[in-house]
Amino acid sequence: MTTPTTPTTPTTPTTPPREAETVVRSGARLGVAAVVLAVLVIGAMHLVGPSSAVDPVRRTISEYALLPGGWLFDVAVVVLALGSAGVLAALVAARLTPARSLPSVLIGAWCVGLLLVVAFEKTNWSIGPSVSGYIHRYASLVAFIALPLGALLLARRHRGDPAARPFRTGVRWGSWLALASFLPIVGAIALRGVIGLPWWRAVPLGLLERGLALAEVLVVALLGLWALAHARRSVVARPE
Repeated sequence: MTTPTTPTTPTTPTTPPREAETVVRSGARLGVAAVVLAVLVIGAMHLVGPSSAVDPVRRTISEYALLPGGWLFDVAVVVLALGSAGVLAALVAARLTPARSLPSVLIGAWCVGLLLVVAFEKTNWSIGPSVSGYIHRYASLVAFIALPLGALLLARRHRGDPAARPFRTGVRWGSWLALASFLPIVGAIALRGVIGLPWWRAVPLGLLERGLALAEVLVVALLGLWALAHARRSVVARPE
């Protein structure tokens, strides 16, 4: 004699379980809030205080951390790193990317790179190199390259999802804009023997970095909103 079994409802592999919805909502909202806070704080530093005297066209943003009140810059970057980690957790919980995947590793590298940028201060290269300065430079380089590459791979993974198209488009545009910001720098390095100037003087380095940073935080915010929208669609589609 067999006992009747209760039929189960199949679920798609991209539908997050109920217990993951809290992670998606909290992580995504934390990430978007972190982006807004970081932009407001660092944007305000362009306008008020000692940092307002820094040339935004030629000087990098990291110089704000070396001035009086520079702790505000450090706090904003740490908040952005933690918010980005929240977005990564939301993407994984929403099953938009596996935890063990190249997009997750690259976005995680962005988070770690931001923390290293704060932990190791920018050095005054006119005085001479330092270990801290080298770590700061290469950590920022890894972070700024890793995020757009990870985001592009994630967008490609979901190219067949019509509902994700608005987010995919925004993420792709922001990522390509970020990567394109490196082109003038690469050109200046390649042509330094012709133009006769150090590469950091041949380009508006501060302006390029600010455009790059703005594009990257936009990508973080879009990834968070994407995870949140995906989770909401899954809740509506899930049978009770």
